[in-house]
Amino acid sequence: MKSCALVTFLFLVLCSATALAERLAITGSIANIRSGPGTAHDVIWKVQQYYPFEVINKEGGWIQFRDFENDVGWVHDSLTGKIQTVITNKPQCNIRQGPGSQHEIVFTVENGVPFKVLDRKGDWLNIEHADGDRGWIHSSLVW
Repeated sequence: MKSCALVTFLFLVLCSATALAERLAITGSIANIRSGPGTAHDVIWKVQQYYPFEVINKEGGWIQFRDFENDVGWVHDSLTGKIQTVITNKPQCNIRQGPGSQHEIVFTVENGVPFKVLDRKGDWLNIEHADGDRGWIHSSLVW
């Protein structure tokens, strides 16, 4: 009986830790993603404004994170904020005039394009790109 309670407790702790993962986004126009916490570390890639990520660790003003492709990197915390964002995770995503597939397609984007979330209606998100383009996307097409 005690071992069952212990297993249940550990399961709940692990699930809670996953559910409580802090999600942040890039607030600057471009951010360098580095291999370690500091400017002495190599830039391994660059990301655009609204790029979302989950925090893994924080160290001396730097944030280690995991992104929608499970890639890991470091970014300075001054380039991040707690804003609601998403990133496309399908090869081709239609952005529509309104919340539903009956609405006209305004533009199409590929995998890996970040957006700020402005509003929600059911499974549809009203989004805005850093360049000002706006529209609606189905939640199944984003992370």
